[in-house]
Amino acid sequence: MRPLEGILVLEFSQYMAGPSAGLRLADFGARVIKIERPIHGEGCRQIAIKNLFIDGNSLVFHTVNRDKESYTANLKDPDDLKKVKKLIALADVMTHNFRPGVMEKIGLDYDKAREINPKLIYASITGYGTKGPWAKKPGQDLLVQSLSGLTHLTGNKNDEPVPMGLAAVDILTGTHLVHGILAALIKRGKTSKGALVEVSLLESILDFQFEVITTYLNNGNKLPQRAKEGSSHAYLSAPYGIYKTKNGYISLAMGSLHELGEVLKSPELFQYDDPKSWFTERDEIMDLLRTVLVKETTSYWLDRLEAKDIWCSDVLTYTKLLQHPAYSVLQMDQKILLDSKKKIHTTRCPIQFNDKKIFASKGAPRVGQHNKAIIEEFKL
Repeated sequence: MRPLEGILVLEFSQYMAGPSAGLRLADFGARVIKIERPIHGEGCRQIAIKNLFIDGNSLVFHTVNRDKESYTANLKDPDDLKKVKKLIALADVMTHNFRPGVMEKIGLDYDKAREINPKLIYASITGYGTKGPWAKKPGQDLLVQSLSGLTHLTGNKNDEPVPMGLAAVDILTGTHLVHGILAALIKRGKTSKGALVEVSLLESILDFQFEVITTYLNNGNKLPQRAKEGSSHAYLSAPYGIYKTKNGYISLAMGSLHELGEVLKSPELFQYDDPKSWFTERDEIMDLLRTVLVKETTSYWLDRLEAKDIWCSDVLTYTKLLQHPAYSVLQMDQKILLDSKKKIHTTRCPIQFNDKKIFASKGAPRVGQHNKAIIEEFKL
């Protein structure tokens, strides 16, 4: 039995952040019913990565909406809205990621929902919070990365701002929403009262950067300076970064430059006898390391560095990673069968309970696939 079996979640969310939270709740055993608009469903069904579609819906929609049900309703239609309110009266959790003011117009804001169901956990995602000059801006991942300062942390010193190459803000925010929902469910178990859980894309990505923002605030408000080449952290000293080898790349994490110099047989590194210089002279040191590491293969260096417990790693592509025994032993793969008998090859939930891995039992639903069954079950 999964931890959230018996919990009913109504998901008014669309695109990525809210549905990723619903995906995790479904992984944990909750019953997640997507409330979608008739005919077309929620927006993510037509938002594709690399223009990949299966059975008329985007691959990314299938990826983030497995193990859910679909109930369609026109929330502007009084009869449909009445039925949805009956569902809210029976639900444990309700999520949405509409812009501020939208649910108030519909009549499904927190105060109205709480009147219908005082035990409801009402969880919402906004782009930038509900107040302030950005409150009604589009809450989109790239836009929030750009506004948050994050794009000045990735890349090399002379690069233009570089965003992360995935929907980092959306996924982090969905994770934070799950944290809040689980905490609220625990509190409800003690008080028998519901709660309002609120997160925003901007607050989540700022929290993600708490380490470097704290450094900025306590370091005279000096902006982060990226290394000349190959480092992924603006505030860490050499040797931290990625270096080209004779046949690939190698990454070096934190460690003693002098110990590294011994293994690499590079006496030039010993001239940097003050650890403070490992940051102030970072570019110079990393240039020196590049001239050494490029002379031999990645495996050559890994054999020698790992033997001395120096933190290092190969730099793999998806092709190499997914063929590696270290990946295979995790059993991260799963193939989800759709109603059409097509299969989607994807990854599983990364969390285990009682030594059991969590795999999905069904694919994403068709638009309104479960309307008839839900109407009959809940007597709508």
